[in-house]
Amino acid sequence: MGNFVDLKSADGFVVPAYVAQPAGKPRGGIVVLQEIFGVNSHIRAVADGYAAQGYLAVAPATFHRIKTGVDIGYTPDDMTAGSALKAAVEALPAPGVMPDIQAAIDHAAQAGKVGVVGYCWGGLLTWRSACLLDGLSAAAPYYGGGVTTPAEVSRKPRVPVLAHFGDKDHWIPLESVEVFRKEHPEVEVHVYQANHGFNCDQRGSYDAAAANLAREKTLAFFARYVG
Repeated sequence: MGNFVDLKSADGFVVPAYVAQPAGKPRGGIVVLQEIFGVNSHIRAVADGYAAQGYLAVAPATFHRIKTGVDIGYTPDDMTAGSALKAAVEALPAPGVMPDIQAAIDHAAQAGKVGVVGYCWGGLLTWRSACLLDGLSAAAPYYGGGVTTPAEVSRKPRVPVLAHFGDKDHWIPLESVEVFRKEHPEVEVHVYQANHGFNCDQRGSYDAAAANLAREKTLAFFARYVG
């Protein structure tokens, strides 16, 4: 359904993004932010899913400043490789990859209002986008690793946020989710009986019930704020 296009960031860096077009006139744009596994078949399928719902979906390759063409799976070796790439990107001087996400938002804006959704590391980037970037109308981070740390909790979102967490996620302690919820009463927080990565049907932690419910809530949220 989609294809890769090149986007230009504010500093002139060219970042590829997978773009999925809806069948008819777009109801808005959705930026889809990858996990630590690149813009792989799962993330492309997520983008295709939002396109099927009528949105122009844009999934930028947020590893591109460190390594090009990252498209890996979910084996232990893939996890190690993805974690190293994430650490390298996080170590970039500020603003890091945020201009690349801004370029994706700007591209998606041709469809109208723009929302952002992200998973795992992409969930963290989604939260930061909601707090730092321009042109967004809504943000929906899924189990964003690091979102509940003090440095991230101290940020203030500029748009409505719907945050999804799993109560069995050993990467994001439930106590820290409750701190986040208390500090951000303006954020709609949902906790599911599920593990980290529950939305991804290529992972052992996939939970269909949680994934379907979270998707239903996210689509309703975007319908409200994006179109």
